[in-house]
Amino acid sequence: MSSVSLPFYQKDHRHYDRSYRNKEVKSSLSHYHMEASSSSKGYVLHGFCVAHSSGEKMEMTSVKLSPLPKRVKPSYIAYDESDIIGYVVPVFRGRREHISGITDTEEERIKETAGYVARRNLLSTGEGVTIVANTAEDSLAEERFEKKSRKVSVRESAERISLRKRIHETEELHKKLNEDSLLHAPEFVIKPRSHTIWEKQSVKLHCTVSGWPEPRVTWYKNNVPIDTHVHPGKYKIESRYSVHSLEINRCDFDDTAQYRVSAMNVKGELSAFASVVVKRYKGEIEDFDFTHISKPSSWGFPSSYGKTFEVNIVDKFGVSFGREGETMSLGCTVIVYPPVRNIQPEIQWYRDDVLLEPSKWVQMHWSGERATLTLTHLNKEDEGLYTMRVVTKSGYDTYSAYVFVRDADAEIAGAPGAPLDVSCLDANKDYVIVTWKQPAVDGGSPILGYFIDRCEVGTTHWSQCNDTPVKFARFPVTGLIEGRSYVFRVRAVNKVGMSRPSRVSSPIAALDPADRARMKGYASAPWTGQIIVTEEEPTEGVVPGKPCELSIIEATKNYVVLSWKPPGQRGHEGIMYYVEKCVSGTDNWQRVNTEIPVKSPRFALFDLAEGKSYCFRVRCCNSAGVGEPSEATQSIVVGDMLDIPKSPGAVIPTRNTDTSVVVSWEESKNAKELVGYYIEASVSGSGVWAPCNNKPVKGKRFICHGLLTGQTYVFRVRAVNAAGLSGFSQESEAIEVKAALGGGIPHGVCPETSGKTGGLTMHMPHWAGKHEASQSAPSTLLERDDQVNRHAPSSSSESLATRPNTYKGQEGTNKSPSVASVPAQNDDVGQPCKFQLEPSPAPPYGITVLESVRDSMVLGWKQPKFHGGSEITGYFVDYRELVDGVPGKWKEGNIKAISDRAYRVNDLKENKIYQFQVRAINVAGVGVPSLPSQPFKCEEWTIAVPGPPYDLRCSEVRKHSLVLLWNPPVYIGRSEVSGYYVDIKEADADEEQWKAVNEIAIDKKYMKVNLKEGHAYVFRVRAQNRAGVSKPSDVTEPVVAETRPGTKEVMVDVDDNGVISLVYECSEMAADSKFVWSKNYEEISDSSRLSMETKGDDKTDMKLHFEDVGIYSCIVTETDGISSSYTLDENELKRLLQVSHDHKFPTIPLKSELAVELLEKGRVRFWMQAEKLSPNTKVNYVFNDTAIVHGEKYNMKLDKNTGIIEMFMEKLEDEDEGTYTFQLQDGKATNQSSLVLIGDVFKKLQKESEFQRQEWFRKQGPHFVEYLGWEVTPECNVLLKCKVANILKDTSIIWYKDEREIMVDEKHDFKEGVCTLLISQKDAGIYEVILRDDRGKDKSLLKLTDKGFTELMNDVCRVIAQSATELKIQSTEHGIRLYSFVNYYTEELKVAWQHKDSKISYTDRVKSGVTGEQLWLQINEPTDKDKGKYTITIFDGKDGLQKSVDLSGQDRARVIGGLPDVVTIQEGKSLNLTCNIWGDPVPEVTWLRNERQMVSDNHYILKFDSGKFASFTITSVTTQDSGKYSIVVNNKYGTESGDFTVSVFIPESEEERAIFEAKKTEKKK
Repeated sequence: MSSVSLPFYQKDHRHYDRSYRNKEVKSSLSHYHMEASSSSKGYVLHGFCVAHSSGEKMEMTSVKLSPLPKRVKPSYIAYDESDIIGYVVPVFRGRREHISGITDTEEERIKETAGYVARRNLLSTGEGVTIVANTAEDSLAEERFEKKSRKVSVRESAERISLRKRIHETEELHKKLNEDSLLHAPEFVIKPRSHTIWEKQSVKLHCTVSGWPEPRVTWYKNNVPIDTHVHPGKYKIESRYSVHSLEINRCDFDDTAQYRVSAMNVKGELSAFASVVVKRYKGEIEDFDFTHISKPSSWGFPSSYGKTFEVNIVDKFGVSFGREGETMSLGCTVIVYPPVRNIQPEIQWYRDDVLLEPSKWVQMHWSGERATLTLTHLNKEDEGLYTMRVVTKSGYDTYSAYVFVRDADAEIAGAPGAPLDVSCLDANKDYVIVTWKQPAVDGGSPILGYFIDRCEVGTTHWSQCNDTPVKFARFPVTGLIEGRSYVFRVRAVNKVGMSRPSRVSSPIAALDPADRARMKGYASAPWTGQIIVTEEEPTEGVVPGKPCELSIIEATKNYVVLSWKPPGQRGHEGIMYYVEKCVSGTDNWQRVNTEIPVKSPRFALFDLAEGKSYCFRVRCCNSAGVGEPSEATQSIVVGDMLDIPKSPGAVIPTRNTDTSVVVSWEESKNAKELVGYYIEASVSGSGVWAPCNNKPVKGKRFICHGLLTGQTYVFRVRAVNAAGLSGFSQESEAIEVKAALGGGIPHGVCPETSGKTGGLTMHMPHWAGKHEASQSAPSTLLERDDQVNRHAPSSSSESLATRPNTYKGQEGTNKSPSVASVPAQNDDVGQPCKFQLEPSPAPPYGITVLESVRDSMVLGWKQPKFHGGSEITGYFVDYRELVDGVPGKWKEGNIKAISDRAYRVNDLKENKIYQFQVRAINVAGVGVPSLPSQPFKCEEWTIAVPGPPYDLRCSEVRKHSLVLLWNPPVYIGRSEVSGYYVDIKEADADEEQWKAVNEIAIDKKYMKVNLKEGHAYVFRVRAQNRAGVSKPSDVTEPVVAETRPGTKEVMVDVDDNGVISLVYECSEMAADSKFVWSKNYEEISDSSRLSMETKGDDKTDMKLHFEDVGIYSCIVTETDGISSSYTLDENELKRLLQVSHDHKFPTIPLKSELAVELLEKGRVRFWMQAEKLSPNTKVNYVFNDTAIVHGEKYNMKLDKNTGIIEMFMEKLEDEDEGTYTFQLQDGKATNQSSLVLIGDVFKKLQKESEFQRQEWFRKQGPHFVEYLGWEVTPECNVLLKCKVANILKDTSIIWYKDEREIMVDEKHDFKEGVCTLLISQKDAGIYEVILRDDRGKDKSLLKLTDKGFTELMNDVCRVIAQSATELKIQSTEHGIRLYSFVNYYTEELKVAWQHKDSKISYTDRVKSGVTGEQLWLQINEPTDKDKGKYTITIFDGKDGLQKSVDLSGQDRARVIGGLPDVVTIQEGKSLNLTCNIWGDPVPEVTWLRNERQMVSDNHYILKFDSGKFASFTITSVTTQDSGKYSIVVNNKYGTESGDFTVSVFIPESEEERAIFEAKKTEKKK
């Protein structure tokens, strides 16, 4: 790539990156050259040159043997003509400075190779190698060498060949060596030992470490690396000849810790521990240096010490101007009177109200008379308001002035100024956010961005963190090494060049925040006397759980920062994290940090596509594996979340001094994270702008110094936040620089500009201190009487407020009264004096002292009862001194009228007695003065409790309640006021009748009090702090609990535009009456958040544009206390906001939201229904933010009567996936409903629609209503069955099995639309049936293979199992047979027998089997062990069906014997058979003939005698009596049967009879 296409900041320029990134290398080379020059010695290796890095050229010992050209760059390969014969070790010298922890020098990297060891051993033996140092006679040696004889040359050549051979053999030997055998892990030969020392002693820890490569050693304190540069002079680390030491100088109690030394090389790491315990002497606390601790003002003095100190600050420093890089000193001379030996005031320095501490940038000095602050190296961060504070026992005094710091000259003309205020936020193990502020000077062209550099503490190597400039003034830096400390700096860049780097940030350690907090709190932990080190046993790894609370904490168009919390399940080892991203709307997750997991629960993602939407998630990992991902974040579009602020509003300059102008402006609207403002000035008509401040200022007002007197300037302002600088405001009007009439206003002492004519106190810095009481309270504090007592002056009581500097720069106001003053009389102070009724107001009354200090007093009074027909605009206070009861002349306390009913009168004398009078003023003029107050003594109040509240007012008087208001006490005592108590009594009741309204103090300055109708009440208030409760306030005037006729309350109203208004009407307004609104009974200062409007003469409303809750009250001035309030709580606010939203955005109510359904033929219907629609209703149909209209694809319908809105589509295609929205508009009312059809939901609907469409076409011809299935009949036959519809006469049905047509004998008649086919249970295969005619065809398929056939056989088994009879017992000649009959038997039927719930083991004696449809169990020769319950389990396709019978021994009915198997009898004979029956209870006997029950009659005589003997008789046997006979006996324990066969024959002749008898006899034998 050519240099033209490179960004300028990557070109080879002395101020840009190449030079910048190689500063450390150049510095090291320069130092190396200097050292090499100081000891310029060359080394020659048998005639081969080794060139020093200093550039000195060494001559070869032989020209012939040195054909190589001379080079400045060193070469580490030795040549002999064209062959390489070996390596030469370069000479390297480096300083062992700034060694702390692990270093990575070139020397150590060379040493960490086994080849280096082999070469070192080779060269150290000196075999075949000779090193000759050059001397000053090199030139002479060269001349002599040239004159050598041929013999000498041949000898040297032979030696050279021998040397080359030996080197070659040595190299071959070392190639065979195993390099790993030369390396070994670190090992502590001597470990550091623990020490116990006294405080302020030094200690040194030693250890000896062996290992190769040479281990790198790091020292730790409580597992934190020790950095000698962070604590200069505290620690000293040395490493010499494998002996390493750590020295701790002047140990203090905080050095008690566990110290660890870690040695590490390529083979491993090893640590050793030692403890240091620092003890303190018992009396050490007395000698402890407390100079760095803020002393209280009474330090070193007993409480009864009576002296007070006066501080005078002279030789003050003024507004100062400096330039970056310069040194500036600020100083003042401090005079403290009276001087006390060994007691010096404490000098504190502040910058912008922040206490400064000594550092390398700030140095402080106090000589005993002069305090000096030295800024050693000015930067723009040093700009601000500097305040020197002198603290003494009696209090403190301050002085302030502003310091301006201008940019240093840019190294390149047109380059921007350096950024400022570089700081680090959210530091973690490997991550930190670096922030800064943009410079005011951009060099004339916009700033393109910023580069961030970092440097590890203890080194001087700066590395650049970003490759391209970033515009956002925050940047996440990743890749930090845990446990190490870093500093950062920032450079700005524009199209011209790069700025100077900013001041470096404070060091920040890359640690877990929990570890950092633990280390910060370590020093405060009490010492227990021992240090215990524990080491956990390794446990089995646990895969970590999911991270939680994943969120995006910052997002710009360059990067996104994620934050999360570690999981609860993490095991005993540390965890790291993988971050994954995916584009929103997809499920394609990609791992961002594939190679290296991060350690911190923070991560910054770069290289994201701007404008694209992403989601993120995080996984934990450890040695056990990678855990499950966290919950994904919400989708975020890559872009700047913080906008550049808008330009400030109108700029108004005001004259101040001969060299300064006060500039005010309207703040930027809706600005987020505002840093401040930059102000620029320009001489009118020049067009050249210069910054007035180089550090952003907050607020809306700034004093621009350094202007030329008499010159005319214009000003402009712009705002700044992290996103950048706003545009400039409009230029101000031109103003000439000259002093204002009332004098200038210095920084820090400007009065509040609240729009009032005056105030009780002046503006002070928020850190302004408070005087400690110099004396204890006098023991004779006098109570304040209601009557004036000239001879018994009241003692003032309590003071902790500071005395403000009275601002004298305002012009006076004419106080001439419109009526003559009334002389003082000895009337009650609470009664108004008599005066002539004029338009001017009546005199105030009830003058009291609210606070008193040594030279000032704060007065309070009550407003006049008569205003004079117009509103009171202010008050004037006069005072006079009483000397021995004789009053002096009246003096003016204030020149300009004050609006508050409290005022501080200054310039009084301590312990003097004064009287005061107050006059009110309105548009008509100044009224008559009040009666002189009772005498008050000016003395410092020292009591601990606060002063009384003042200015009690009653508002919203109703028949059952009122609201009491008051002002807090001016004197708060020795602690802040924590609450108030309200007392009440009836107006005519005695003083003992006062009772508290509230038992618990309230912190508000108002209270609603419940009353009884018609009664008159008075009130008073008491204040409370930690010391106790104050005296009660002045009592209010009596108030009658009644509601005035025509009283109205504040009402709330919501108009059609949704604006919430509080409306109040008053019918008793005077000509000058006004409505005054307040919130929580305090003035509403932020008028931008609401608007107040008066409609007509008797109505006002206040529009609420915010969501604040509180009490909103309205008072009507120039009336007799007409007022009302409205309480807006959270529930009421929610209700009003809902009503406002409904009015502002009326909606059309819906009966149902947008839904979708499928119609016949697969048509899709989108529909929704509104409750009511007017004829003017309009509907917009939107698909994926695109409007769609009625046409070929979409068919829309709107029924305004029913409110149903519909849209039809014939079918759904792939491009129809998305969001459908119906937007309704009926006049101003609107509504809409959306339906999202994406992903699986859309695919399912599309599939169903296509299916319905195909079904519709299928049903147009013959089709199946129920597809082919099977059914098992009770006879266990398998019947294939389907149901058809839309059949005609010519419709045919064809059956197939395994693609072969099945010939059916009979034609289907489609009766009731059912078609069947009977098959056997073993006809497995694939069956298909086809319906066909001229309209089309339909087919159905049934697979009776594998799983299908298994299901069929399971159903067959179910039918068989359900047909099984109960188990029966049959006695046989061999034993007992248990059996059950089924309708059908197949080999797939599984039968199992159990005896006593255990599987029967079959033997020759116990057998089971199947005979036909009989399932039997044969037990031969039964014994007592065969008794019990028998169960047969028949497989029914699921769990099996069971039948049981109980063989319970002699209790069961049994046929014992007596019946033959076959009886052969001649016709005409009689047959009589008898058998024995047994059973308990007595069995029932039943005789069967051919399985049919027999009934006893004359032919068949059936008897059962004595419950034991059963007889069977056939009289006159005939051939019809032949057959099978059975006797069945049964009782509750079982059933048994006996069978026999009767055969009747008819003999035809004597011969046949003889043969028959013979056979019978033979058979008997």
